Amino acid sequence: MGIKILIVDDEPNIVSVVSARLRGNGYEVFEAQDGLSGLELAKKEKPDLIILDLMLPKLDGYKVCHLLKKDNRYAGIPIILFTAKAQEEDKRLGEEAGADAYVMKPYDSKVLLAQIEELLENKSAGDGQA
Repeated sequence: MGIKILIVDDEPNIVSVVSARLRGNGYEVFEAQDGLSGLELAKKEKPDLIILDLMLPKLDGYKVCHLLKKDNRYAGIPIILFTAKAQEEDKRLGEEAGADAYVMKPYDSKVLLAQIEELLENKSAGDGQA
């Protein structure tokens, strides 16, 4: 079974482009268009990594991140906040919610893929130490 990545974003064009790029790199991809369904899918599928937009319908990305990170069953899943919100305050809130990384939109796909690989390597290194 491949590495599973969940994308939670309400912009269909971004989801389709990112999904295609990830699938092209061998990842299994799941998609959700709002925070609530993203949270439910994360709990159901237990992905290896989550790419999470901040400005989402139903539940914002900060809340989804916080809810997953405070639950021991999901706390180890790396979360990349994927957003156009670039203020220091936004980054601070993301860190407080437990996000592992922050990728700005518009994004460079090489930067996003490098961030994903780095977080997955760190996660597997951490799993081996347990």
